[in-house]
Amino acid sequence: MAAFERARTTPRATILPALIKSGEELAQAQSALAETSRDSGALIDSIETTLPGQSTPPYSQPGGSRVAGETEVLVTAGNAAVRYAHLVEFGTANAEAQPFFWPAFRLLRKRLQNRINRAAKKAVKDAWGKS
Repeated sequence: MAAFERARTTPRATILPALIKSGEELAQAQSALAETSRDSGALIDSIETTLPGQSTPPYSQPGGSRVAGETEVLVTAGNAAVRYAHLVEFGTANAEAQPFFWPAFRLLRKRLQNRINRAAKKAVKDAWGKS
């Protein structure tokens, strides 16, 4: 029963580095894709990674301000000063869309998910094998 308990609780802490690395990689890719929409650079600077237990900036996209869970790393664009990330991403009646957020996510989704899955499998295997 102790092995079951270790396998259930240990992976959360050991997966965190893989989550953080994946979040930072996604934020870098989004910043690179947002270069085409560079005007002042404020949008690019507003792309940030929120670690577990921290709060996302107000008015960030997608979803606005919220606290990341214990096994979440959130990547957002926008803040109180940059409230137009969604307008750049999807366009307006007067401006063509310059997507950067979701294309980067779709491009890296499989790679990031595989990294997290490998870390989870290793963590469970290591926790199970301890005596």
